[in-house]
Amino acid sequence: MSRRFLMALGSAVLALSIAACSGEGAGGGGDTADKKPTDLTIGVSMPTQTSERWIADGNSVKEKLQAKGYKVDLQYAGDEIPTQSQQIDQMITQGADVLIIAAIDGTALTGQLQAAAQAKIPVISYDRLILGSPNVDFYVSFDNYKVGVAQATALLVGLGLQNKDGSKGTATGPFTIELFAGSLDDNNTQYFFGGAMDTLKPFFDNGTLKVKSGQTKIEQIATLRWQQGVAQTRMEDLLTSSYNDGSTVDGVLSPYDGISRGIITALQNAGYGKGKKKLPVVTGQDAEIASIKLINDGVQSSTVFKDTRLLAEQAAIAAEAFLQEKQPQANDTTTYNNKVKVVPAYLLPIQTVFKDDIKSVLVDSGYWTAEEVAAGQAKK
Repeated sequence: MSRRFLMALGSAVLALSIAACSGEGAGGGGDTADKKPTDLTIGVSMPTQTSERWIADGNSVKEKLQAKGYKVDLQYAGDEIPTQSQQIDQMITQGADVLIIAAIDGTALTGQLQAAAQAKIPVISYDRLILGSPNVDFYVSFDNYKVGVAQATALLVGLGLQNKDGSKGTATGPFTIELFAGSLDDNNTQYFFGGAMDTLKPFFDNGTLKVKSGQTKIEQIATLRWQQGVAQTRMEDLLTSSYNDGSTVDGVLSPYDGISRGIITALQNAGYGKGKKKLPVVTGQDAEIASIKLINDGVQSSTVFKDTRLLAEQAAIAAEAFLQEKQPQANDTTTYNNKVKVVPAYLLPIQTVFKDDIKSVLVDSGYWTAEEVAAGQAKK
């Protein structure tokens, strides 16, 4: 039998076994409203520990839930889809009462979510919308289309085409840029790309911006698993294939700080940032401390800050509502269609961070300290 068949069979057997015993407490099984928090467990599945962002998310969610008295089973999947599937299977069989899941691949957890539904375990999709399943009960995230708009706007500001207040800048162009997108198995990638391209379209149409490589489709510019090394290799290839005539890159739209650092490494290795060959304007996302140092040092231009402390708090609020057998409060009930249903969502605000915003937005709020910014490394 094929591996795919065996995996499908295993998921089906798991779902049936949980359904058979869900009334006996193997899984949430409902009836949680009258239980003490200390008698309830929330399974938290995070995609990876290779990104400081996800480590911070996992720790924040755990802290918020434990502060309310709940037991927390926090697992990281190491960017391995089978590992995440197995960890969620285990959470279900060990009696989780709610699941909070940040999926590696938004399409790969249908069997696990079916098993959770049969065990009456609510599922909260965390930041990355889980696709193709009717068993996603709630979604907590940021306004991901606006993230794309913010990234594109930051690129325009960095190039001098627009001011931070939205007014027209003094630069006229034309400018040569290149585009990067996130991983195609992450639904957020489409929203980031859509917001950015809608914002940049007028500048493409009037010739102010040009993509010299010609790579503008999301399939051409995607970065598998958001990996820094993948982005660095692609930037190196772009420089070799499209900029071997002495021309230079003026800006790079990057959707994530790790990708940004890969891009910057490729540029620096090609001589950018030395002499008259200025580093291009490079955007980012997630306010990772290594990139905040680069912004403070004038290397990376900007990042989009998504306060994961607020996201973790909202996930904890939603989980507690489900445990009290209530429906969590949503502020968006129309936007996020996972190809089976529109998932009620709670969306949080974002902030663009340039060098002169670091202190007011990140340091004064306690997200990073001045010492961490200077060192480019988080204190343990």
